[in-house]
Amino acid sequence: MIQALLEMAVLVAAGVAFRRLSPGVADAAAMRAALSQVVYDILLPALVFRVLVRSPLGGESLVISATAASAVLLALGATLLVARARGLPPAALGAVALAAAWPNATYLGLPVLEAVLGERGRGIAIQYDLFACLPLLLTVGLAVASRLGQGGPPQPVWRRLAGVPALWAVAAAVAVQAAGLQVPALAQAVLDRLAPAVVPLMLLVLGMGLEFRRPGPRRWRWVGWVLACQLFLMPAWVWGITALLPPGPVLRTGLVLEAAMPSMVLGVVICDRFRLDTGLYAAAAALSTVAALVTLPLWHALVGM
Repeated sequence: MIQALLEMAVLVAAGVAFRRLSPGVADAAAMRAALSQVVYDILLPALVFRVLVRSPLGGESLVISATAASAVLLALGATLLVARARGLPPAALGAVALAAAWPNATYLGLPVLEAVLGERGRGIAIQYDLFACLPLLLTVGLAVASRLGQGGPPQPVWRRLAGVPALWAVAAAVAVQAAGLQVPALAQAVLDRLAPAVVPLMLLVLGMGLEFRRPGPRRWRWVGWVLACQLFLMPAWVWGITALLPPGPVLRTGLVLEAAMPSMVLGVVICDRFRLDTGLYAAAAALSTVAALVTLPLWHALVGM
């Protein structure tokens, strides 16, 4: 686990260094956006289809999606209650709510679970995000951001969901399984070529997107709140409910580790779009990512006991 995290940390650090130094590149931000688009539109859907078409989708998928949804909604509800009671301004409240509730389930969760659990871990990470976290983000998350921010009304839910290529890959994999079809050998070969590129590019893009911005005076305690939710509250909740209804050691390990991921980097874009407190969100995402290098091995050791 620690060896895998160190290897990933090197790739993330390489992305950070590239964004700062930009050797021979006029616009590192544009390059990050282009790489992210390639991963988002081509590589990730290919990996999603390849993994899900080989994974049994049924009762386990329901356990994964229900567990992930419960953790996200728990952190979101707790944050809204506590922050409103403390009189946090709407723009900061929206940023803290997004940072505390939605984990980096794919861009960091996928490589971590793949390293720890292999092919099974890929399936858990993909389903954790695409069956719960992402749909909740595109519905509940954007509704919260729209209400607390100033970016205008979001797109209709169906249009946001239809614009996610990975969800189309999910639908295709489910259809192939339901019909009992076999993926052609050529298609399998192409997918096998594309899939290995996902993890290293994801980690580089993650590093290129990490940016620390000072959250401003009297905001640091809310960064601490985000770290407490993402790195302790959510995995503790998942660890507890999976102990009551044991899903098996491999699935339980994957669920707890996914719940222990740091804040998603995509939230910075959402904060910019809806004029939330981007500096507060960026600080929370960067610090939670660094802190997760310490807390993830602890959760892995605990759930393995």
